[in-house]
Formats: sequence, C-alpha cells, structure tokens
Amino acid sequence: MTTVNTQKSDLSPPPATQTNPLTWLQKNLFSTWYNSLITLTIFAVFFQFFKGFLTWATTQAKWAVIPANLSLFFVGRFPKDEYWRLWLILAVIIFLSGLTWGTLARNSPKLFSINSLIGLTVTGLVILTITGLIVVLLPISITYRLLLLTMVVFLVVTAWVGKQVAKKIPNLVNWLPLAWFLSFFIVLWLMTGGLILDNVSTNDWGGLLLTVYMAVVGIVLSLPFGILLALGRQSTLPVIRWLCRLYIEIIRGVPLITILFMGQVMLPFFLPADWRPDRVLRAIVGLTMFSAAYLAENVRGGLQSIPRGQSEAAKALGLNTPLTLILIVLPQAIKSVIPAIVGQFIGLFQDTTLLAIVGLVELLGISRSILANPRYIGRYAEVYLFIGVIYWLICFAMSQGSKRLERQLNIERN
Repeated sequence: MTTVNTQKSDLSPPPATQTNPLTWLQKNLFSTWYNSLITLTIFAVFFQFFKGFLTWATTQAKWAVIPANLSLFFVGRFPKDEYWRLWLILAVIIFLSGLTWGTLARNSPKLFSINSLIGLTVTGLVILTITGLIVVLLPISITYRLLLLTMVVFLVVTAWVGKQVAKKIPNLVNWLPLAWFLSFFIVLWLMTGGLILDNVSTNDWGGLLLTVYMAVVGIVLSLPFGILLALGRQSTLPVIRWLCRLYIEIIRGVPLITILFMGQVMLPFFLPADWRPDRVLRAIVGLTMFSAAYLAENVRGGLQSIPRGQSEAAKALGLNTPLTLILIVLPQAIKSVIPAIVGQFIGLFQDTTLLAIVGLVELLGISRSILANPRYIGRYAEVYLFIGVIYWLICFAMSQGSKRLERQLNIERN
C-alpha cells in the first residue's frame, strides 16, 4: 500500500474566474428571451414606482415635520439641559464600536475592504432614495450636519487606532466584552442620574433612546435566561424539565401584548404601592420573559444538533457535566443557531413598538404624539417613513453583524 504525502505548498488554488459586468448581466438577467422580458418588466415596474415616489418626495411631501421634532424622535422628553449626558453616551458607544471594528479587522490588509465600501455606497443610496433625498430636502441645521460628520470621522479614526493597537496588543480582543459590559452601567448612570448627577425620571425617556434601551436590555437578559430554559428542558430531573416545558409552552401561546398589559395594568393590583416597580422595568420583564421562551427553543435545536460523541469524549477526558456543557456543548450549539438567535433579537427590537400601546412613548409612541399636534395633522407618510428607515437601519446593522460573526467563527455555509 502506497501512501502519497501532498505538501500544502504544492497545492495551487483554482484559477479565479474573471467576470465583467456585461457578462454577468447577460448570464443572469438576459440569458434567454423570456428572462429578458421578465427583467425588463421588473425594471419598468420599479422605475414607475421610484419615479412616483421621488415626485411625491420632492414636490408634495412636507418634510419640515422631521427636523422640527428631531429631539423628540431621538430622546423624547429628556431634559434639554441634560443633553450633554446623551452626547457623552453616544461618544462612549462610538468609541467602543470603532475599537471593536478595528480590533476585529486587525488581521485584514485594509480597514475598508472593497465589499464594505460597495455595501456602504449601496446602503447610502438606498437610504437617500427611501427617505426622498432627506438630507438634501430637509432644512437640517448646520449644527446637526457637523455633529453627524464628527461622529463618522470619530468612528473611522477610532477604528484605525483600534486596529493599530490590536496588532501590538493581541489580547485586546479578550477585554472588549468586559468593556461593553461596564459601559452599560455607565450609560445607565448617565441616563438615570444619581451620585453627582441630577435624577431623570424614566417618564422623561422616550423616542429612539427608550427603544434602543429596551431592546438592548431585553436582549442581554433574555439570552442567558433562554439558555437556562433550554438546558432545563433537556434536564434529567423530571420536575425541572416539566417546569421549563410548561413555562415555554405557556409563554409561546400568549401574545406579547397580553404579557405587557398584565405587567403594566394587572401587576400593580397585586403589589403594595411602595413595591410597585417602575413602568420601564415592568416592560423589560415582559419583553425578557417573552423572548426567552423563543430563544430557549432555538438553543434547544442547537443542543440537539451536537452529536452525543462530543459529550462522551468530554467525559472520557475527565470533565464533569457542567464543564462539558460550558466548554464543549454550548459553544457549538450556540454557534450553529446564530442566525436564528439574531432573527429573534431583530424581532425583539421590532416588538418594542408594542410599548406604545401600554403608555410608553418609545419611537412609535412619540411619533403618534407628534402627529397629534394640530400643526402636523396628516403628515403620516413622512413621519412613518422616517421612523421606518430608522428601524430598517438598525435591523440591517444587526443582520450584517450576524454575518460578520458567522465568518469570524467559520460557520458560514454559503
């Protein structure tokens, strides 16, 4: 029997295919006469749609409602003399985002790859089209434009610095989760006050500030709770298994709005007046309970996809059950269901719109308050289009972050 040893250096990659745009169009869109007809028909429909939309956006739409209420859209009724706290929060988030971006790209030859530049360009064109060239049409003050430019420059500079530092300090990536964890408490302190800062009631929170806060806290709390429920449902102890199963099935069979109403309306009837939790806290508990039940099923699917041999091999190496779960089973299970988990996170972010029904003025709720102003009656299309773009941008960013995480973990199949 002959064994052939092939050196890795002797293997040459397959030749790269060179495809110009005209060849791609001919192959994918105009390969046959009926494909050409379908392509032209779709282009005609989209052309008519965008033509009508741009005509409305540039001639009929009254975009003045947006810049006149920017502060309400983004921070609600937060005290104006405390806006410096929000700018400081934004600076902390941009700094950590840029540092994370640069650290993750430390092994890349370029901070901005061709694909990322193309993606940013296409995203910018889509945003300008959807909002009816909102940056050009809206009379946004020069202050806001300078602040926006400053934030973008600060993000890019921080990313570049983070990349250079990460090359010299490879262990920097291990400290980023701790930095993000500590930043949450800094942000919470700046929003609520205390110590040397004046207190700001949660009743003054609103707009995008409240939406993002509720979504982030709900995501951070629901993920570990969902993992515990998934592990409990597969427990060998019948009591724990059936309790987790009962919780999951009950929560999944009840609409989220029902849980929010129970927390906001019914819960105070069963507690003393001094023990009634804050409205924002009650809403966070409702969102966490609801999302954790669905995350538990996603994680359970990942646990069932791990071969039994993984656990048996870990036990053969002397690992006990908790260490086997933490070090061997859970990392593989969570990696395999990252798309489903991120999809649930996006759904949780979108579910925050239901908070407007229970009296919390998040982004949708503050929009309804603005539309109730006699000055802006009938401006539904402009307002809802504006907040729709905001929701899309955040959900798109979460989706792209999920894809990047999949590539980093080498689990992307396609």
